Amino acid sequence: MVHNYYQQGGGEDVVFLAEQENLRRHGLEVHTFTLSNDAIGDQNPLRTAAQTVWNARVARQLADLVRERGIELVHFHNTFPLVSPAAYWAVRRRGAAVVQTLHNFRLLCAASSLYREQEGPGGKTGRICEDCVGKLLPLSAVQHSCYRGSRAGSAVVVGMQVAHRLLGSYSRAVDRYIALSESGRRKLIEGGLDAELLSVKPNFLVSDPGLGTGDGGYALFVGRLTPQKGLLTLTEAWKHLGTRLPLKIAGSGPMLAELQQRAADVPGVEVLGGQGGLEVRALMAGAALLIAPSEGYESFGMVLIEAYACGLPVVASDLSALNSLVHDGVTGRLFRPGDAAHLAQVVGELLSDPARLAAMRQAARQSYLAHYTAEINAAQQLEIYRQALAHRHGAAQTAPEQGSPTAKRAG
Repeated sequence: MVHNYYQQGGGEDVVFLAEQENLRRHGLEVHTFTLSNDAIGDQNPLRTAAQTVWNARVARQLADLVRERGIELVHFHNTFPLVSPAAYWAVRRRGAAVVQTLHNFRLLCAASSLYREQEGPGGKTGRICEDCVGKLLPLSAVQHSCYRGSRAGSAVVVGMQVAHRLLGSYSRAVDRYIALSESGRRKLIEGGLDAELLSVKPNFLVSDPGLGTGDGGYALFVGRLTPQKGLLTLTEAWKHLGTRLPLKIAGSGPMLAELQQRAADVPGVEVLGGQGGLEVRALMAGAALLIAPSEGYESFGMVLIEAYACGLPVVASDLSALNSLVHDGVTGRLFRPGDAAHLAQVVGELLSDPARLAAMRQAARQSYLAHYTAEINAAQQLEIYRQALAHRHGAAQTAPEQGSPTAKRAG
C-alpha cells in the first residue's frame, strides 16, 4: 500500500491505516510505502513540479520493493504530489497489479473537489465547477488558479493530468480503480475513466462504536470548516430554528473565526473547534441529528457512516455522494443545497415527529451493519484485488521506458 500524506491530516490517512489493519486481520501480508509533504520544505519549486509529473526516484524505489519482497499487487491511495503516476508503470514492469483508490477528483480537477471558491458579498463562498471535466487540456484550472490560488501550481497539476492522459497511465497502467460511491463512479466515467476498470467500495469503520443514546437534545455538524461545507447555509437555517434544537459545530479550518462571530448572533449555535476522535464519537452518541450541508460534491462522507454506526440520522444536501448514502425518509432526510429555509423546514418536521425520528435511528444503525463494517469491506476489497490480478495477468501492457523521449517530456 502506497500513500502520500498531505501536511494536514484527513480522511484519506484514516482510510489508508484502516485498510492496512483490516487486511492484516484477514491474513494478507501488507507492506507500506509512505511519503509526506513535510519533506518538501525548502525544496526548489521546479524540482517539486518535476516530481509531481514524473518522480523517477520513487518509481525505482517501489519497483525494487516489489522485486525484493515478491509483492503481487500495489494499492495506491494518494500519489500526489511526490509519488506521481510514474510509479504505476514501475511496479507493473515488475509484474505487480495496480489498484488506485480515488479519494477525490484530482484526475479531473486541479482543485480535486469540483468546487471553485470565490469572494461574495457576505465573504468567501463558492460553487460546483465542472469546467475541466472531460477536457484533454483543462486550461480553465490555470486561468482561475484552482490549485491553492496559484496559477503556477495549477499549471503543474494540469501538466501532470495531461502528460499521463497522453502516456496512457490512467488507462493502461492501472488494473482497477476504486470509487467510493456510485455517484462518484459516474462522475469519473464522465471525466474519461474506463467504466470497466471502476469498482465501487465505500469506506468503513475498523471498530463499532455501538448504538448511541441520542438523548443529548442537540444537532451536530462535524467536518472541516470551509465554504464548501455549506456552513453559512447551516448557521442561516439556525436563525429559524433557534434554541428549539441547539446546534454544535465541531471542526477546525479557515472559517473558524467567522463562524464563532456568527454563532454569537444566532441563539443555540455553539462552535466547539477541533475535536479528537473520542470526543466526536461521544458527541455523535448523544446527538439527535447529524447535519451535512455541503454545497460541493463529496467523494465519500466518513462522518456519515460514523453517525450511522451510532444510530444517528443524517440531514444532508441532495448532492453527490451524500444522496447515495442517505436514504431519504429512511436513514435521514435530504434538502436542497444552499437553501437555509428548506433545511430549517426539514429539521423542524423531524422534531415534530419523534416516532419517525426513532425509526430513523434504527434504520441508520441497520445501514451501518449491512454495508459499512470491517468484515463486509474486507470481502469487497479482496474481490477487487482478485479482479485486478486477473486483469494484470490477462492484459500485459507496454510501459514507457524512463529514458525514452516520451518519459523525458513527461518530467
